[in-house]
Amino acid sequence: MKRILLVAAFTLVSQAAVAQTYQPYQQAGANTYNQDLAECQAYANQVSPVQDAAVGALGGAAGGAALGALSGALFKGVSVGEGAAVGAAAGGVLGLAGGAYTGTQNQKQVLNNCMRGRGYSTYY
Repeated sequence: MKRILLVAAFTLVSQAAVAQTYQPYQQAGANTYNQDLAECQAYANQVSPVQDAAVGALGGAAGGAALGALSGALFKGVSVGEGAAVGAAAGGVLGLAGGAYTGTQNQKQVLNNCMRGRGYSTYY
């Protein structure tokens, strides 16, 4: 269980780092590109992938617990409580990873929209 939480935390941190280092295509001859990029990255950093990850983890844990409890009730040798616990853990980890991914994609989209609004081409 500790390994799963460690992997989930590493995934969340690495996705946040990717969003901060992501740079869209630089248009040739743009004198203010670095300033525009810095301002757009500041806007993108206002979108929190951590919040999306937390929501994903809660939703995944709730759904996993329900499915785990159901499977525990249907199969002999597994109690409803054990099934719910395993389902909640698995669903929480998957929801955390999915939420973190969605959050970083939202950051990239904000950055791209900002740069497009300033006249740059992006490749996302």
